[in-house]
Amino acid sequence: MKRNPLFLTFLLITGVLAGCTSSSEKEQASQTRSATQTPAQTPADSNRQKTILFFGNSLTAGYGVDPAEAFPGRIGQRLDSLKLNYRVINAGVSGETTAGGRSRVGWTLRQPVDIFVLELGGNDGLRGLPLAATRQNLQAIIDTVRARSPQAQIVLAGMQIPPNMGPDYTSEFRQIYPELAKKNNLTLIPFLLEGVGGIPRLNQPDGIHPTPEGHKLVAETVWKTLESLVRAQGV
Repeated sequence: MKRNPLFLTFLLITGVLAGCTSSSEKEQASQTRSATQTPAQTPADSNRQKTILFFGNSLTAGYGVDPAEAFPGRIGQRLDSLKLNYRVINAGVSGETTAGGRSRVGWTLRQPVDIFVLELGGNDGLRGLPLAATRQNLQAIIDTVRARSPQAQIVLAGMQIPPNMGPDYTSEFRQIYPELAKKNNLTLIPFLLEGVGGIPRLNQPDGIHPTPEGHKLVAETVWKTLESLVRAQGV
């Protein structure tokens, strides 16, 4: 039976919060090893390993799956297979709101990063938090990244919320992401879980969090955006 898209969105965003009250250490952080240089690299380039940092909630953290199977881990594996000199840092924390992200982004950026993937806001929308605050918090995170790592390319992962907060709230929430991307000249992923949310075979028994196969598809969505940025950096 064909599912109503709004119902699927409700399941998706609910899941961002559902897995937040308890997560293991392995679900909150992972790092991938570096790869060797490509033939096109100069010696100077090859000596500097670049960093991609994923900053988000339970979706980024990989709730319910092995860190290597979460989409950030899969991106790291892709980089390794292509012999690109990058490391991936998974800075996802289950249950994170934009306010929580704003409070911890400074110490997360204790060293410069080259690509910063920002995936936050779903929990704000589910809780019906003021949209102005969500927008301000995301902007503050962006500003902090720009201050700490001026050279970093920022990728903003768009999210959606269920309609139960009303059409105006729902629409305005959805527009936060493209508007911030345009204002700050960011790269936008329109919807992180495109083709995964609400599809039973791609989600865990809770019907919400992606399975390893679901994360594999999410990684493909993310890679479509990241690939051009990685190639442009010449690593």
